[in-house]
Amino acid sequence: MSEQTQGSIHGQWSGRMAFIFAATGSAVGLGNIWKFPYITGENGGGAFVLIYLLCIAAIGIPIMVAEVMLGRRGRQSPINSMASLAAEEGRPGAWVLLGWLGVIAGFLILSYYSVIAGLAMSYVFRTAGGLFTGATADGVGSIFKSIVGDPEKLLAWHTLFMVITMVIVARGVKNGLEKVVTWLMPGLFVILIVLMFYSMSTGHFSEGLSFLFSPDFSKIKTEGVLIAMGHAFFTLSLGMGAIMVYGSYLPKEVSIAKATVTIALADTAVALMAGLVIFPIVFANKLEPGSGFGLIFETLPIAFGQMEAGVLIGTLFFVLLVLAALSSSISLIEPAVAWLVENRDMSRVRASIWCGM
Repeated sequence: MSEQTQGSIHGQWSGRMAFIFAATGSAVGLGNIWKFPYITGENGGGAFVLIYLLCIAAIGIPIMVAEVMLGRRGRQSPINSMASLAAEEGRPGAWVLLGWLGVIAGFLILSYYSVIAGLAMSYVFRTAGGLFTGATADGVGSIFKSIVGDPEKLLAWHTLFMVITMVIVARGVKNGLEKVVTWLMPGLFVILIVLMFYSMSTGHFSEGLSFLFSPDFSKIKTEGVLIAMGHAFFTLSLGMGAIMVYGSYLPKEVSIAKATVTIALADTAVALMAGLVIFPIVFANKLEPGSGFGLIFETLPIAFGQMEAGVLIGTLFFVLLVLAALSSSISLIEPAVAWLVENRDMSRVRASIWCGM
């Protein structure tokens, strides 16, 4: 049945801005705050950013439009939407595999995503408690190793993060997802802007600008191009069912093209702003911008420990990281929850618990 005659049994967004907040929240996650800065540092800065932006424009936005269109027409979970649309068009039933692959991909991503998010939550309290104040590189490294080397602590923080995710999703589309992202996204942007203004005061903001926006293609290799393309998919939540299921809740009067471009622009803006927050702080403290995975959890805490107001700035940064992770985690679990409600006659509460466990 077409989108004009039937809505989703799960409800729908109250309007265009609710969808934009939700889909931007899905796109703006750890990929923007945690991953984008460190892969940019590893792959030459400005040249990598330019290739990444081209991938967003040429590949990311068109695929995102397609996913939202499929979701809005199907009005169901990605699995059931692909099955019903294939049947409507007289296409092979194997198209349903795309829905399954998306849901499985979301689960696989969430399996490590929630661990990193839990680690970020632990850093909020450690930074606020002044644990990194005056800490040396060896000291910060020891703190990091003590956390990642303790499975029980990691499991506890991971569990706390997943419980919060389950509670939000269990409350439904309007009372859970929409209410939370309506507060999360403006809050995330406010914190990001505050941090960027602080970075401007470090005296090394121009170095950060140059690193991000002055391309040096001699530093780009084939692997860097592939990483940029892969990150364009990852950061826009493509191919994991999240955007499709959010599209299924989209009111029919909302322009998909305009909303999608807005989401892609907001997502890209957050990634670039995160770079402008992180790299001036890194350069101001004479640290290495290409330090990989450890950039967020090992390199930046050294800077926070040495700078004036480092406890406040560091705490705000890790709160930002947690908010970004939460806005994405609820979208990663939603496709599976929607399928269980549709196919196993479960309540959203029970389905959320099943998926979160």
